[in-house]
Amino acid sequence: MEPPHKARMLPLISLFLGVNLPLTTSTALAQDEQAAALSPLEVSATRSRAEAGQTPQKMTVIDREQIEQQLAITSDRGQILSNLIPGYSPSRQKMTNSGETFRGRSPLVMIDGVPQSNPLRDSSRDSYTVDLDIIERIEVIHGASAEHGLGATGGVINLVTKSADGGPVNQRVAASITAGTDLSSEGLGHKLGYQSSGQREDWDYLLALTRHEHGAFFDGDGTRVGVDPVQGDIQDSTSYDMFGKLGYWLDENQNLQLSINRFEMHNDGNYALVDGDRDAGEPTTSRRGSPDGQSPYNRAATANLTYSHGNWRGNELDAQLYYQRFRAQFGSSPHFPYQDADGNERLDQTRNESDKLGAKFTLRREGLLNNRLGIATGLDLIQDKTRQTLVQTNRDYVPETRYRNIAAFLQGEFQLLEPLALHAGVRQEYAHLDVDSFSTIDRDDVTQDNVSVGGGQPSFDETLFNVGLVYQATDWAQLFANYSEGFGMPDVGRVLRGIDEPGRDVDELLELDPIVTDNIEIGTRINWHPVNLEVSYFQSNSDLGQRLEQRDGVFVGQREKTEIQGVEVSGRLQVNDSHRLNASWARSRGKSDTTGDGRVDTRLTGIDIAPERLSVGWDAGWTPRLATRLQVNHSFSKRFSDQPNPNLDRFDGHTLVDASVAYQLPAGSMRLGVENVLDETYFTYYSQTARDGDDQYFRGRGRTVTLGYSLDF
Repeated sequence: MEPPHKARMLPLISLFLGVNLPLTTSTALAQDEQAAALSPLEVSATRSRAEAGQTPQKMTVIDREQIEQQLAITSDRGQILSNLIPGYSPSRQKMTNSGETFRGRSPLVMIDGVPQSNPLRDSSRDSYTVDLDIIERIEVIHGASAEHGLGATGGVINLVTKSADGGPVNQRVAASITAGTDLSSEGLGHKLGYQSSGQREDWDYLLALTRHEHGAFFDGDGTRVGVDPVQGDIQDSTSYDMFGKLGYWLDENQNLQLSINRFEMHNDGNYALVDGDRDAGEPTTSRRGSPDGQSPYNRAATANLTYSHGNWRGNELDAQLYYQRFRAQFGSSPHFPYQDADGNERLDQTRNESDKLGAKFTLRREGLLNNRLGIATGLDLIQDKTRQTLVQTNRDYVPETRYRNIAAFLQGEFQLLEPLALHAGVRQEYAHLDVDSFSTIDRDDVTQDNVSVGGGQPSFDETLFNVGLVYQATDWAQLFANYSEGFGMPDVGRVLRGIDEPGRDVDELLELDPIVTDNIEIGTRINWHPVNLEVSYFQSNSDLGQRLEQRDGVFVGQREKTEIQGVEVSGRLQVNDSHRLNASWARSRGKSDTTGDGRVDTRLTGIDIAPERLSVGWDAGWTPRLATRLQVNHSFSKRFSDQPNPNLDRFDGHTLVDASVAYQLPAGSMRLGVENVLDETYFTYYSQTARDGDDQYFRGRGRTVTLGYSLDF
């Protein structure tokens, strides 16, 4: 007889196979929906392990099949999230995710609950710390949340890694090739991957290796897309990922698991930027050549140790200890001339260095008060040490900054009446910042003449609440309402490196006060087969938010009151056993208080607010072996009337069409994906609305084809 813990895994393995082999039956789409209805999915991004579709706050769960469909079309993390999550900004199509907001604010990105964001100096490289081939699903909490602490003022995006399949040895090999439709050798890219997993007695393991090489990108006119030499680029890059997971069952209730991931993405340095001309409508492009300085890269090494007990004195216990070493190097730029120790002007480049050590403890109890009450409580600890260095001259651009945070929380769900459930919780945050005295560096284009800044140890104490109701009006209709608070730090590095007034010290800087965001949301869910529909309206307010403003080629954080409102609609129609339609629409608006009188008066611009977007998808299973997906994403044009820069006050809008075909071969399966089927020529949303300059006027990628093959054995 199999151990109980393995018996519990069999339904999950069956669901996994059902999702990843959709071509084995023509009724796969209907069976997927039935499986979801019979097996409610617990969302690990919620500390109480709430069920999807039963929360007072909008949540989205992206399963493995959806991830594979998107990977068949594009490997751009931002583009995938934008395609699947209403309210997420369009991708910049660069290594950075700066300017990619979620409901107008920053999301907290996690991998298995480990935060990828850097709270002190935001590198905006959160998306590129893991390869999506090892991700089983993506859990998304829409709107501010304090369940995981720092950083989730816009929401939570938790990437859950794969688990071992049943059986002693399961292997998978995969390869793909990507090219523009002109088949230019410069645009060729390829990816290789290998995975092995299995279970033997009380042990289970997973090993995954990937290597991905990107060629140059071309726009709809066949012109090379400009590289971003400072932030780093997806094109002309190579990435590696080595992932391992080892688990041991101490008994039928206790599990110990260790996972280690090492990810690197670096630019290959084969292209240099060529300025465009905004006034003439000419895009920034690339030419063969070597950019100045060292190539930008992203490196992340993460170790994650977890312990779970399914029945510790009637409770479920989860404990997690993690460590991450993160390095994000940026390229050199003419916007950043520095003086070296001898007073000579020279170009330089920066590197963010962050080391995080953290722990999470969660205790859950169900069935209290005659099965009407469930409670989750716990403690979170994190220590982060960050600095930003000048690579060429080995000096500190942002001094070493140490951050310590401890938080205790209590979260409960109480069944008030049979159709009405109350969700409520509280989280107490204690944060401590430690910065030594330092001097700013010399910048020829900014008045910063070695300003001495006194160190300090500011502390913050915040109590964060959430309360929500879920009312099951009928078997097929549900209403929900929610109030939640999120907690975040401003970009401390931007504040410290930008001080130009002598005699300041860290303790007195108002700009270091935390960002507390209030999220109010009401909505409804309709599950009336064959229709699923979810509609939500939200408000996101902060008395002391952060708005980025471009000055002299750099972004400066402005601490201002901000208010954002929006509507999100997502739906699915099961046409028949073989065809399914899905659609989503999102629209948001926001204002900030630029005069300091306590009233919001100026509309937020494109660096904060995503465009109004409509997405439509069609999934079809034509035969037991053949399936297709067609998706259309339309971003509506927009005028930003309060944008003072005339180069950034208009977004022209565009429509992108993508398609993929999957075919089950006698041995293995093939996928053919086409990004931008109609070869649309367009400028990216960020280039039009967020960053000025002829060197930042980037077009989006033109028609691109990816052919992939995978074999499981």
